[in-house]
Amino acid sequence: MISGPDLYRALFAPRGVALVGASSDPAKTSARPLRYMRKHGYSGAIYPVNPGAEEISGLPCFADLKSLPGPADQAFITLPGEAASAALRDCAEAGIGCATILAGGFAEAGEAGRQRQDTLLEVARSAGVRLLGPNSIGVINSATGLALSANAMLELPELKVGRTAVISQSGSLIGALLSHAEARDEGYSKLISVGNEADITLGEIGELLLDDEATEVIVLFLETLRQRRRVAAFARRAQQAGKPVIAYQLGRSVQGQELARSHTGAIIGSARTLAAFLDHHGIARVNVFEALIEAPALFSGRRARAADQRQPSPRTAVVTTTGGGGAMVVDNLGLSGIDVAPAPAQVVERLAAEGIAQDGGRLIDLTMAGARPEIVAGVIGDLMADEGIDAVAMVVGSTARFSPQLVIDPLLEWRQAPKPFAIYLAPDAEASRRRLAQAGMAVFRTPESCADALRALLTWPAPAVEAEPPSSLPPPLPGPSDRSLLDETEALAVFAGLGIAVAAGEIAESCEAALAAARRLGYPVVLKIASPQIAHKTECGGVAVGIADDSALVEAYERILKNARAAEPQAEIAGVLVQKMHQGRAEVLLGLKHDAVVGPTVVLGLGGILAELTQDTSLRLAPVSADQARAMIEEVTGLAPLRGYRNLPPGDVVALARAIAAFSQLAWHEEVREAEINPLLVGHEGAGVVAVDGLIVRQTN
Repeated sequence: MISGPDLYRALFAPRGVALVGASSDPAKTSARPLRYMRKHGYSGAIYPVNPGAEEISGLPCFADLKSLPGPADQAFITLPGEAASAALRDCAEAGIGCATILAGGFAEAGEAGRQRQDTLLEVARSAGVRLLGPNSIGVINSATGLALSANAMLELPELKVGRTAVISQSGSLIGALLSHAEARDEGYSKLISVGNEADITLGEIGELLLDDEATEVIVLFLETLRQRRRVAAFARRAQQAGKPVIAYQLGRSVQGQELARSHTGAIIGSARTLAAFLDHHGIARVNVFEALIEAPALFSGRRARAADQRQPSPRTAVVTTTGGGGAMVVDNLGLSGIDVAPAPAQVVERLAAEGIAQDGGRLIDLTMAGARPEIVAGVIGDLMADEGIDAVAMVVGSTARFSPQLVIDPLLEWRQAPKPFAIYLAPDAEASRRRLAQAGMAVFRTPESCADALRALLTWPAPAVEAEPPSSLPPPLPGPSDRSLLDETEALAVFAGLGIAVAAGEIAESCEAALAAARRLGYPVVLKIASPQIAHKTECGGVAVGIADDSALVEAYERILKNARAAEPQAEIAGVLVQKMHQGRAEVLLGLKHDAVVGPTVVLGLGGILAELTQDTSLRLAPVSADQARAMIEEVTGLAPLRGYRNLPPGDVVALARAIAAFSQLAWHEEVREAEINPLLVGHEGAGVVAVDGLIVRQTN
């Protein structure tokens, strides 16, 4: 089966294409690919295949693929179901190495469709034919006129050529992007709809485009993630090749996830886990669709920087000739978490010399300057030279349309700006927008897309350093292999084996044994019901804290047993866990989960009963290093007191970071499906951390 350069040629530069199921009826979808390729000037051979026709649109039509008079590198199959499978077999006999299947009704259509797709893939593999789709709307190479697609947007009069390639899991978005590009007098280098990715995946297409000299930036429209390791490899190679990858992620809401699931038929991970995957592998994320169209110019020629090379709080200067327009950009940057810098001293001095006062706010307002070119150029130059400024945004008002020589001309002098330079034109000023865009400058139509693109660039992470697997396999989990939930003592023993301090405790099968354990441990103690069937003990009244003496222990022992038996009458109760009670500066939660889409993830948040009441958490792919763990701590707002917030005594964040990193090593453990420590108590600086409760869910299938 073909791959690498051979697959690239078959997809994007075929010597000839076979249109299987081509129709002479212009109203039918199957008539479109032939019409579009002739319309846009494809110079290779086109072979319509339909046993019911002798010619279509002036071209001879062939009864089957074996009858083709010349080589075809790709077949575009518009036939449904079983007929598509038969066409794949014919491709092999005709020496066609790659086929695109337009038809839907496969994995996105439920279990029956999934089985049809499995059968289709089996046929393709046995025939040695690479398969794009099914449910793919096709491939476009703008430079060669290869419009091998059924997307109606190819009725456009011309395919503009650009330097950005599109890989989309949505076929209709190919047309949407084409239409927006056409409205801007711009274009794309390649566009490809990957469909259901039964064989050829997004990651493989991405790798092919990294070697494409016509492509500088790659944008992705994502509904889910398939073959994550291939996508990860592509993203890392992209960083090495200096080709930015920008993604728009569908399914960031519950409703969006439901739509994505029904549309793709794929398992959909949570939006946060997919975002964590993209961040981990150096793929930039935009949240505004228009930014997906306009951001590539801002990213072109730039590389992501590692965390230690980026400003922890990147600063953008916003210059404006329109107060309201500038304020909208400042507002949207603030909502995106990007700090907007006030005018630096040299800018204040320059403007003061011209009689233009600044109010010290976060907007450099040139409105009163009358948009004089020398002032615009001078201010931009000062900001480009200022090491405290990471990016510059220029907002232009009505002069962009009616007096472009005053502002647009001096801006064009910065087409090779040394730092990110985004331009938002507040009015509808198409002539000025085109001049800037044709010069390769990043120009935006809305304040939202401008701010979103800047955020995406300034927070764009380089791929994280991949963790080395351990030299030896972790020990098996304790307890019977067919029991999914480890009891608390078993889970704490696993955590202790990772080097995490755990609260001392003993299982007591009687009240007398509990009293003896408490005396050995020393009061105060905590009592917890011990049962592998009860994961959340607090909810069933199975926890008693702050027990100070024997009499309190006797009462608590009887109470939590009674509560647990009433709440979970079928649960096997091994007794009561007696633990030494610990105090900490903060309670945190550590969680680990093997996500079906992105793999193992680790989460940090506030602990105790607050864990499920707040979304104040930080998420990463697991395992993480101590440095990555420290960054997670910085992201959780509720843990600010641990960092010495407002002169509060700091907690032991060093020990916490080590514990997070150690806990995340459970990612290597194939038996662990989920794990949680809640709470992990964090002591004052130098006092360490201690795990006082936790659970592990075993992977039993």
